[in-house]
Amino acid sequence: MTDLPAHTILLITEDDPGHARLIEKNLERAGIHNRRFRFPHGQAVLDFLFRRGPGPHREEETAYLLLLDIRMPQVDGIEVLSRLKKDPVLKSIPVIMLTTTEDPGEVARCHELGCNNYIVKPVDYESFAKAIQNLGLFINLVRVPVVSETDET
Repeated sequence: MTDLPAHTILLITEDDPGHARLIEKNLERAGIHNRRFRFPHGQAVLDFLFRRGPGPHREEETAYLLLLDIRMPQVDGIEVLSRLKKDPVLKSIPVIMLTTTEDPGEVARCHELGCNNYIVKPVDYESFAKAIQNLGLFINLVRVPVVSETDET
């Protein structure tokens, strides 16, 4: 199985440490070995992407794929998605909502805001693990654009 292009970095924004470990473990099982950053809440990923505050920041000429939970402290996933898709440079980053929220209104809202996919995390361990492995297989097929300041129109 092939990885995403080596320059693609996975951004996992998940406030539940157990879910985050399960996501990473099962992406590895699916053959996704790319560099990744994990963020415990929406504000942290926004700071990374918009290059604010201390800590690591988004790099120029790099492709990112964002796995984004909805229910998080500080800034929730819907607000992160909204801010990201309004930015002329960052709007090209693919966003996969990965959440326990099955509300059809929230699913529709996320798609209206520009998410690329919406996956409901199953409650039981085995189903959750299988869903993430399937996500890894899907990610292997995705082509991710490089984020560049020169992309502005």
